[in-house]
Amino acid sequence: MIVLTDGLLHYQGHNSIEAKRLLSDKLSNGDINKVQIKIKSLYSFKINISVIDEIPFQFQKRDFYEQVEIGPKEHVFLNYSLLPTQRGVYKFGAINIFVVSPIGLIKKRFRFAQNQTVKVYPSIQQMKKYDFIALQSKYAHLGLKKIRRIGHTLEFEQIKEYVIGDDIRSINWKATAKQEQIMVNQYQDEKSQPIYCVIDTSRVMKMPFSGLQLLDYAINSSLALSNIALKKKDKVGLITYEDKVKISLPAKKTKQQLQQILERLYGINTNFRDSDFSALYAHVSKKISQRSLLLLYTNFEHISALERQLPYLKALNKKHVLVVIFFNNTELEKFKEYRASNLGEIYEQTIAAQFVQEKKQMQIELSKHGIQCILTNPKNLNINTINKYLEIKAKHLL
Repeated sequence: MIVLTDGLLHYQGHNSIEAKRLLSDKLSNGDINKVQIKIKSLYSFKINISVIDEIPFQFQKRDFYEQVEIGPKEHVFLNYSLLPTQRGVYKFGAINIFVVSPIGLIKKRFRFAQNQTVKVYPSIQQMKKYDFIALQSKYAHLGLKKIRRIGHTLEFEQIKEYVIGDDIRSINWKATAKQEQIMVNQYQDEKSQPIYCVIDTSRVMKMPFSGLQLLDYAINSSLALSNIALKKKDKVGLITYEDKVKISLPAKKTKQQLQQILERLYGINTNFRDSDFSALYAHVSKKISQRSLLLLYTNFEHISALERQLPYLKALNKKHVLVVIFFNNTELEKFKEYRASNLGEIYEQTIAAQFVQEKKQMQIELSKHGIQCILTNPKNLNINTINKYLEIKAKHLL
């Protein structure tokens, strides 16, 4: 009789419990993303449940599991985090909820939100973070430099008569003396300048660092930089290349441009071929007529590789402001600091030190030819790239 009563209470209906998975419609690659499960009990008595959420296979981790007690007609929220390291479509399995009957003799399974999918995009979280950090000096402690502006950030338009409300700092004293009335300089917003994020998608950008490939660091940085440049009224475009130019999005400052860039960054992939800088140079020469800032994300492991591409880099820099962005090999830097215990390790450390020194020599070589560059650890890429952009804007190098 006890068992029968327990079973009747447990099977009072097919819709005795509800559950759904709450998460953003876009997950951010390389960031911690929150997942929440909302569970509501429709039972008229307290229940104990076990919850198993089937996580997408890309995470290569066990499914989320938790046990919880729910009171009659109450709901609970369960939370966990996921850290994706690849862009693309992620498919969840079901939320499995096992309800234990009041006496504990019967267990019933419910399944919810089966085959729910979500896309992992370039880091929207980092984009939002730097959206306000880069433009406020109080966040300098996070790595962004305060850049001293040189001259006006507005362009001179005309001299006009003073009216109440005009900035007295704009008074033109020479014109005032000549006209015998107060005259002020009138300025207009600085004209939008074209900024292009140029991403090398060849095999040199597939090197991993802390779970992400260098290519994904470049993609995340391009999104963050594009957002800031658009907020500063610049025109932003995107170019990707490998053995040929694959994506070419002209620079614009429309409201839709950031979404256009995001969608193209989401779909970037590589065929693991060598990069062809001559194809990049030919494309830029043909398609970009206005002097622009080109932020070129690439990587060189040997100085000979840089020397082969130097003629094309010099040619690009002649007409545009070129910034070559490449990466330190952080693993080699760590290895060369270890204390060697035998002859073999001494030899390996010597080789590692040579590779590290070559990176610094590349900086010198680029600077010698008037080409600006950023040699950075992947984790500092966003900060260093934004600083360089703000520096070039402040110095009016465009």
